[in-house]
Amino acid sequence: MIARRNLFEQLPTVALNPDNFEALYSAEQFRTYLINKIRNASNRIYIVALYLENDEAGREILTELYETKQRNPGLDIQICVDWHRAQRGLIGAVKSQGNAQMYQEFANNYDHKIPVHGIPVRSREVFGVLHLKGFIIDDTVIYSGASLNNVYLGYKDRYRYDRYHTLENKTLADAMVSYILDSIITHSAVHELTNESRPTTKELKPAIRQYRSSLALSSYRFDSQQISENEVAVTPLVGLGKRRNNLNRHIVNLIAQAKEEIFICTPYFNFPKSVSSQVKKALKRGVKVHIIVGDKTANDFYIPPTETFKTIGGLPYLYELNLRRFAKLNEARIASRQLSIHLWKHDDNSFHLKGIWVDKKFMLLTGNNLNPRAWKLDLENGLFIQDRNYLIKDKFEREFDCILQHTQLICCYKQIEKLDDYPLAVQKLIKRILRIKADRILKQIL
Repeated sequence: MIARRNLFEQLPTVALNPDNFEALYSAEQFRTYLINKIRNASNRIYIVALYLENDEAGREILTELYETKQRNPGLDIQICVDWHRAQRGLIGAVKSQGNAQMYQEFANNYDHKIPVHGIPVRSREVFGVLHLKGFIIDDTVIYSGASLNNVYLGYKDRYRYDRYHTLENKTLADAMVSYILDSIITHSAVHELTNESRPTTKELKPAIRQYRSSLALSSYRFDSQQISENEVAVTPLVGLGKRRNNLNRHIVNLIAQAKEEIFICTPYFNFPKSVSSQVKKALKRGVKVHIIVGDKTANDFYIPPTETFKTIGGLPYLYELNLRRFAKLNEARIASRQLSIHLWKHDDNSFHLKGIWVDKKFMLLTGNNLNPRAWKLDLENGLFIQDRNYLIKDKFEREFDCILQHTQLICCYKQIEKLDDYPLAVQKLIKRILRIKADRILKQIL
């Protein structure tokens, strides 16, 4: 345990004034805050997201960016999105040119262009995507797991619930911008999606392999600062792949050093083995564990029984079966309240929260889903916060009160549906998956 604590103490840190850290509590607040920051930007705007969608909310954000650029042509604006996701339509939709068509349209309609960089983490989307998080506007970092479209921004009547935090700190903002400039957008594998003539993924395969290797060795670089008793320590972390993944290593260490209490948020209950093992060890040593996970109906892949069922709709049920097995194995701990499983559900909205909070003083803000895909395939990052003097504890407590507002506490594993309770089409699919043992593969890549 001492060695693990020393590992955290050896991390380079950014000193953050607690007054410059805030949590936002809804998709609507996030959207309003983001638009206001874009409109008032004076120096730089760096947007990194899995996707910037061609829908009403996506167009609104891109319009705000372009209008701000026209007013201030010297403003440094860079957008990074996943190469593959940007060039295809939605799953189940008709074939299209994807969001890249919108990026080209905007570039053709304005005098001062904004580059949209396509980031190919792997030569096929299923084996790895850009899952880096963090928007940098001037000296403010806006950190959320959300991408940019109608549902993430609560544009209409439905929202996808995420976490949203703002950190105003020049050193942190500079470090995250430098990483984007030095490690992300300068490689030969990266091309602008605003250009109609761009290479195919097949042509880029050798460059993508080199790019992935360089990303796996990359890190945020900054001069470490001393942390006073009136400040909070922040360390940006990045990771890609199973080996030498600094982010994964610190996630495991974070859970392993817990003494009293752990809060874990994940949209898909499918822990990597190392995380599952540390959670099990934490329970054995008496740590109180809270797991906050979306109900299967709040999963973004869920298909209501009233709609035509597609294979992808089986995923939420597979995750729920994982959760039921876990709850059954830990029935005694659930009964004693040492383990609390909170199922989130609010009307027909969806759940996309991630993060870990340990002993009310260590927090990881991350887009990492804490699943095998995030562990091995996607480019992920996070902000590790050490709040040893509980300077921002009240802010996190208010946030978690808000999160728990729409959750149901599981008192017995039997509250969670079993396979026989599922619609017939789902039962047939899952039985077939289990029979050929395909669930092991699916859990690694989805």
